[in-house]
Formats: sequence, structure tokens, C-alpha cells
Amino acid sequence: MTRTGHIPPVPPGPTPVAHGTAQPTGELARALTHRQTTMIGLGAALGTGLFLGSGSAIGIAGPAVILSYVAGAVLVAIIARVLGAMTIAHPVRGTFGTIAHLYLGPWAGFLIRWLFWAGTTVAIGGEVVAASIYIRFWWPQAPMLLVIAAVAALVLGVNVVSVRSFGLAEFWLSGVKVTAVVVFIAAGLMMVFVGLPHTPAAGLRHLTSDGGFFPHGPQAVWAALSVVMFAFVGFEATSISAAETVDPARSVRTAMRALIWRLGLFYILAVSLIVALVPWRATAGGAGGVGGSPFVLVFNRIGIPAAASLTNAVVLIAAISSANASLYAASRFLHSLGHDGLAPAALARVSPRGVPVRALVVSAAGIVAAALLAALGVDSVFSVLVSVAIFSVLLVWLLILASYLAFRRSADPATLRGLRVWGGAWTACAGIAGVLAVAATAAVVPVMLQAALVGTGATLALLLVYALGARHRVNRHRPAAPSEEAIDA
Repeated sequence: MTRTGHIPPVPPGPTPVAHGTAQPTGELARALTHRQTTMIGLGAALGTGLFLGSGSAIGIAGPAVILSYVAGAVLVAIIARVLGAMTIAHPVRGTFGTIAHLYLGPWAGFLIRWLFWAGTTVAIGGEVVAASIYIRFWWPQAPMLLVIAAVAALVLGVNVVSVRSFGLAEFWLSGVKVTAVVVFIAAGLMMVFVGLPHTPAAGLRHLTSDGGFFPHGPQAVWAALSVVMFAFVGFEATSISAAETVDPARSVRTAMRALIWRLGLFYILAVSLIVALVPWRATAGGAGGVGGSPFVLVFNRIGIPAAASLTNAVVLIAAISSANASLYAASRFLHSLGHDGLAPAALARVSPRGVPVRALVVSAAGIVAAALLAALGVDSVFSVLVSVAIFSVLLVWLLILASYLAFRRSADPATLRGLRVWGGAWTACAGIAGVLAVAATAAVVPVMLQAALVGTGATLALLLVYALGARHRVNRHRPAAPSEEAIDA
């Protein structure tokens, strides 16, 4: 990080190339459109948790979980806003990992990227297992390991062909999820306030009928954040795609705005309808599969045939979409680590179409390993990996917010107008306080306590690796300063 008041050196981003033309070694291709960029963030963040219900969070807070989702949406809006502002100024490979490298130091870039990669591969492994379970809903005789391999191969294949094929696939997969949510919300609102021909309006009585709005007390709203916040994980993919977007400034600016509003409204409205339509104790802790999904309930009530099969198809698409977008994000971070000398240089190589195939294959191997651990019931190992994933998310968000504070001190005032953050540094500090409040739920939530202990150990191990070896290599791979034209653009 510089102390002179100027923008620090920024690695040049990839240049636009025609589809199928050769790329320089290590350079990504700018091939994603504006609409695809928006859908990538939704694809990663709008996962299966919404469609199958938020039973764990409802079990903790009851109907008051609505307030937990409102608080979570506000916190995510802060993080997304500051991330968008920095990404518009620096649409580079490695996105917030590279930005942390530039403003906080190489140690931060090393730590944030490796933790993000590890946490993301574990999360994708879980999505692959979920997708396999949904497939076996129709074909229960299919071998689980074979289905896992097929799903992993599908996701890897979409990513390997080209970034354009990935963007197109994610656009349509996310479109299906968004359509399903909109239909669910419209039907739910009708059932709550208007009713159906043979069913009176449900009204809002379920919000207070069983123990009141706060059945476990107001403090349960805070405790439920330990579950709620991770429903939003994945919105960072919009920033990661900036290095491969045709018009990064416009795409990131509008995509982040749309993402904030859509995610917030989708989650808040959907969860509000769930607790309004179904007694909260009936959904607390989950209902045991697709058959207990609130989507099945709503679709059954409005007379849609085969509601369970329809919902299963939607959650299958949701799982594949989330795995697809998250594999893209993980591979780009591994690629940027190779570029900066913080991982083997071979991972920085790209195909003639500008795809980091080696980084994709290594990330897919990690996904398969995590999926196998989950599918084979190796709970002790998989729970440790999940703890790393949970901790990595919180630490990544903290480092993003800290990077923004340093960014504001160093950047030119004109740069800060790329995407205005109302409240500036005060808003970022409020975001830091919010993330720390989520981490503090470790005092009452055992899963968060384990995540804190395991994650702290993993972080210290990574810092030790950096101190012993990586820091000596990173100096030889310090990003070069951009041209004046690049800064103006």
C-alpha cells in the first residue's frame, strides 16, 4: 500500500478478444456481457437454502427471523457497495484479493485468496452433493458416487469451454431461479392477503400465534445471523467477473445495484411469506427434503400438478447454478495467485480461449474431494472443512471493508465517484462492526465457535506459510503500474 496519496500500482486487466482467438499466456478474455455479469452474482448467491426453506434460522428466532434477514441484507448491501466501488477503479484479475494485496499488503492478498479458494471449493462440494441427491429423487437406484462425478463433470465442462459459454449457461440457469422466486412470492402474497377460490386469505396470524413474534426473545434475532448471513454468500462473484467483462465499469456499477435490491427483496419477502403461511414450529429445523419445501406447499395450494417434482427441478437447477458460478470464482482466484507468485506459476496459464484450465481442474479436484467426504459420511473431516469455509467468508468480508478504508485514503476523489458509497468510511466501519457481530455469535452458536477455532488455526497456518516462503516470491511478482490510459479508462 502506498502512503503518497496516489493510486497504487494496478495490474493491467485482460484485453477484449474475439471468440476463439489466441490469448497471451496468463491473460483472461473479456467476453462477459452486462446482463451475464448481473446473473453471475445472483447465480452464486441465490442457492438451494431459499428454495428448501430456512428451517435452521426460523428455529432459532421464530417469526422474528424476518428482522435477521433485514439486518443481513443491509450488511451485504454495505459490503457489496464498497466492493463495487473498488472493483470499478480496479477491474483486475483476483479482484478483492488483488485489491487487498495493493492496499493492505501482500500478506492480505495471499491470505484472502487462499482462504476464499478453500472455502469456496468446500461450499461447491456441498452443492454437488445436494444436486446429486435431487437427481436421485427421480432415480433413487442411481449410484451416489456416479451421480456426483457426473454433476462435477458437467459443471467443469461448462467452465472449460470458454468464459462465454459459462456466462451464457449461468444467465439461463439463474433466470430459472429468479422466475421461480418471483412466482413463489406472487403466489404467496395472494395466499396471505387475497386468498384462493376455495381458501380464505391466511393473513398474518402465524406471525404472533405461537409464542409471539419473538418466541425466543429479541436476542435470538442476533443469534440467527449465524445462519442467515451465509444465505447471501456468493454475491462476490459479480466483482470477480469484472476482469472478464466487456465494459467492467458499467457492468459492475449496475450489477451491484441490482444485486443488492434483488437479493434483499427475494430473501426478505420469501422468508416473510414462509412464516406467514406456515406455523414457524412446523418449518423449524427443516422439513426433511424437497417434500417439505415451502415452495411445494405454495404450488400445491394454487393447484400446480406435481409440485414436489417441479420444486425438485428448481432446486436442482439452483444447486448446479451455484456450483457453476462458485467454480468460476474459485478458479479465477487460483489463477491470480499463480500470476502473483503465490501459487505454482502453471496455474496462471490459460487456454487459447482465455480460460484458466489448470486452475479449473485443480479447483474441481478439491470440489470432488469435499463432495466425496460429504457423501461418504466422513462427518468429522467434512465439518472441519465447513468450519474453514464459514470462517473464510467472515474474514474475506472484513478484509474487503478494511481494504476500502485504505482505498479511500489513497484514491483520487474522481475515482471514488465511480460508485458512490453513502457515508464513506463511516459506512465501512459500520460494516466491520456488523461482521464482527456475526462472528460474536460464536458465544452462543456451537457451529460458529468451531468455525472460529478451526478457522483461526487455518489462518495462522497460512500466515506461517507466507512468512516462511511466499513473501520472498511475491516481491518478484509485484504488479506493474498501469498506463495513464488504463487509469483514465
